[in-house]
Amino acid sequence: MKKNSLLLVVIFLISACGMRDAVTPTAAPPPTYVRPTARVLPIVTPVCVSTDPTQADIDSALGYTGDLFSEPEWQRIYTVSDGSVAVTWSSDTLGSVAYLEVLIFPCGYEEPDLNNFFSNENWGVIFENYESYAVVSECITNTGLRLYQFKAMEQGYEYDIKYWAENDSDTRVMAVMIVFPVESSSLMDEYSADLFPELTSCK
Repeated sequence: MKKNSLLLVVIFLISACGMRDAVTPTAAPPPTYVRPTARVLPIVTPVCVSTDPTQADIDSALGYTGDLFSEPEWQRIYTVSDGSVAVTWSSDTLGSVAYLEVLIFPCGYEEPDLNNFFSNENWGVIFENYESYAVVSECITNTGLRLYQFKAMEQGYEYDIKYWAENDSDTRVMAVMIVFPVESSSLMDEYSADLFPELTSCK
């Protein structure tokens, strides 16, 4: 009987030694948070055009006023340069000058750009050949047509000046200026009405 009991104890110990250790369940580790990589947005550069005037710019400048400043009373010259086409009409009979310029903004423009362009510094360049000039008034329509009015002196004569700026396309602005002696104000009003009937003066 003792042998049998001893045999059972030996068998129990052998079988206990052969058993695998019990695995204690553990909680799974929390997933590691991976911060998403910041997406780099492409830099958008404006689509710009050449500053070289095209034949269309020249044709537009020469045809913009129609026959308003025609010979023999008016003499015309025009120049083509980087960023603009300029046309000048002069009349010795009337003692007057008209000037038109196609201004090229190669990367486009917005109202603040035009505000910066038509500034005191720019007027100083435009009127550098006059003895003096002064801004009288300025105004703008809902469509963006601008009018600047000036008084200027040259060789002792006083002139009224009107300068319009019209948005022509996304990259073009038409600038038109007329200069008349102050005593020709009624004639100036006629030309103003022919050029820009919607904005003949700032009132």
